[in-house]
Parts: sequence; structure tokens; C-alpha cells
Amino acid sequence: MGPLRCRSCGAQLATIFADLGISPLANAFLRPEREEAVESFYPLHAFVCDRCFLVQLEAVVTPEEIFTNYVYFSSFSDVWLDHCSRYVEMIIPHLDLSREARIIEIASNDGALLGFFRRRGFQVLGIEPAANVARAAIKNGVPTEIAFFGKNTAARIRSTFAADLIIANNVLAHVPDLNDFLAGLKLLLSRNGTITIEFPHVARLISDRQFDTIYHEHLSYFSLLAAEPALARHGLAVFDVETLPVHGGSLRLYVCHRENGRQPETGLVTVRAAERAAGLDRVETYRDFASVPAAVRSELLEFLTDARRAGKRVVGYGAAAKGNTLLNYCGIGSALIEYVADRSPHKQGLLLPGSHLRVHAPARVFETKPDYLFILAWNLKDEVLNTMADIRTWGGHFVVPIPRLEVV
Repeated sequence: MGPLRCRSCGAQLATIFADLGISPLANAFLRPEREEAVESFYPLHAFVCDRCFLVQLEAVVTPEEIFTNYVYFSSFSDVWLDHCSRYVEMIIPHLDLSREARIIEIASNDGALLGFFRRRGFQVLGIEPAANVARAAIKNGVPTEIAFFGKNTAARIRSTFAADLIIANNVLAHVPDLNDFLAGLKLLLSRNGTITIEFPHVARLISDRQFDTIYHEHLSYFSLLAAEPALARHGLAVFDVETLPVHGGSLRLYVCHRENGRQPETGLVTVRAAERAAGLDRVETYRDFASVPAAVRSELLEFLTDARRAGKRVVGYGAAAKGNTLLNYCGIGSALIEYVADRSPHKQGLLLPGSHLRVHAPARVFETKPDYLFILAWNLKDEVLNTMADIRTWGGHFVVPIPRLEVV
């Protein structure tokens, strides 16, 4: 094998951003009867490109292995549904979209976002590679192509459905062939159309110690600094940026054909300056992050070990991919956390990869009355504090691990 190359600019990768050892795939849940089966573990090493500053993993499995039977359904997060609703309310007047506008979402999951547009009478199309979640979207009335997105898919769809608005939320991170994906965006976008792209901001990953958002399914971790030249290579230009609270802090990029000549708006200028101030244009900023995961691990293990010694019961909440990274990197299993609760019926009854903690419905928490509810899906903290507030009736507390260990 030759040296690792940046999936954006092709430069050789040499600088370690985070070494998280080996880990199973974060969404490779097990059925209970498979508990004794041998799991596959893969290196989980993140690098930063010294040339374009894209943080990235080497692809260790194919997309088909990850998305054949996907367990994440976006409709089971109230925070995400609210985010989708707000986006639709905002974007229609912002872009002055008429009812004739054609809207495509890439990685549309179970159609939660497109459903808001469809109910307003818009022509929509989802593109989703995971057949099981795509079928849920189709069942709910959202037309969905079951396909991975790239130039070939874009060319096929473009012949009948050029998009006036393309939505690409939290999908860039999953793409092994980034340049093929971006070339597809260019091809599919109508002449005067707009693309909005959302992704967790690597600046927040660094500042808030969010190393648990690193897992094999997330191949790339973007800043505006890394995204702009990647888009420019394919004739696309960013003309505005918004900062968002979702997923621990995200960016929303507004993108058009470069030949449209749109002038940069205030948000773009502001985020460019903020990233420079945060040192995202210096490799030392990324190199310094390498010591963070071990420091977080020490804090969490000390707390959980002390809780167990004191006879306290700890239960996890949120069978999220980020939680599986955290548990496996820290070596946390049933000796420290009894089980995990999650709202999604698609995860209930299964075992988490690596740790083999069983997933139960949230009702289980009220039956067992633990002393601590350890919020693994910390990006949904406010939702969990609200929906599970009654644990306080028996003196239960919430524990939030990221960015700093906090007992609520």
C-alpha cells in the first residue's frame, strides 16, 4: 500500500489528529443471540491534511457494509424534527421558492425533512442509499431513489429532475469519494439553483472536545476553510454561511454555480475570520488535539468507578454512534453502566457494538430508578433533560460527558 492521500486535495497525510485505537463500526448493533459472535474491529485514526486542513479517516469498510441495514431514523429526534421544520419555514421565503421549485435531499433518510416540503405542495425527491430507511420514507409519501450519490446518479436524475434546491445535511462526512460527490452536486443543480450543506463544524469538535463524533461512518470533518476549495474545484462557490447549534455546533453553507457570480454575504466573511482566529489554518491546532481523548477518558472512568464503589447505579441514555465511540475508546461496559435507553424501536432489544450493553425503551429507566442517567447523546441534552425530567422524583441525576463532565 502507498501513503494515505487526502480525499479532497490528494496531498499525503502524515499528521495525526486523534488516535482512538481500534473500534467496531459505531452502528453495527448486535442481536442478543449474536452476543458471542466475533466482532470486527478496525483502526480509528484521524489525520489532518497539512495542505487543505481537512480532518479525515482512512476508509476501512465499503459504504455498502455501513448502509445496508442502517439503524438511524431521523424521525425519532424531536430536536432534529424541529430543526427541519425551522429550515423549511426559513428557506422558502429566503430563496423565494415557488411551488414549481424542485427540491432534492441527498441522504434523505426516512424523509423527515422532505415531508415538511411535500405537505406544502412542493415537488420533492429523496436520494438515500440505506434501503430500509428509504422504504420508510416511501411509505410516508416521500418519493425516494435508493442509491448512493455521485456523478452517475446525478446524471441519471438530472434528465428528469434538475434541482432548484439541493439539501445535503450531514452527508459530506460519510462520502469516501468526495470529488465524485461534489461533481454530482454541480451536475444536478439547476442554472440558478442553490445548495445548502450542513455539517458539524470541526472548530467545535476541537473547542468542545467532541472526539466521540469520530467514528468509521464519518470519514471527513469539515471547516469552511476545508470545504471552500473542495467545492471550487467543481465550479461551485460558497456565498453565505450560518452557524447552527445542532449536532454540537454546525455550519450551513449556501452554495451556487461559480459562474453565477454571487457576492459573498456577511456570514461567509464572519466565519472565515472566526476560523482564522481559532487557528484552523495552522496544523499545530490540530496536532494539539491529539492529547484530548485520553484526558476525557481519565475523567469519565474516575467518575464512573467512584460511582460504582459508592453503590450507585448508572444507566446510559441515547444509543448513538458517538456514544459507541466513547464507550469503546474508554473501555466502558456493563461493569460501569447497566444498560442504555433509547427512543428508537429500531434499536431497542439490540446490543451496542463492542460494549454489548443492551438497549431498552426509556420506560425501563422509570422501572429501575438508577442514580445517574449518563447522556451519551449529549447533543440532545436539552431534549433528554425535558423528556426524562421525572428521574428527579427519586433523586436521580443526569451526567453529561462532553465538553466537560457535568452532573445535572
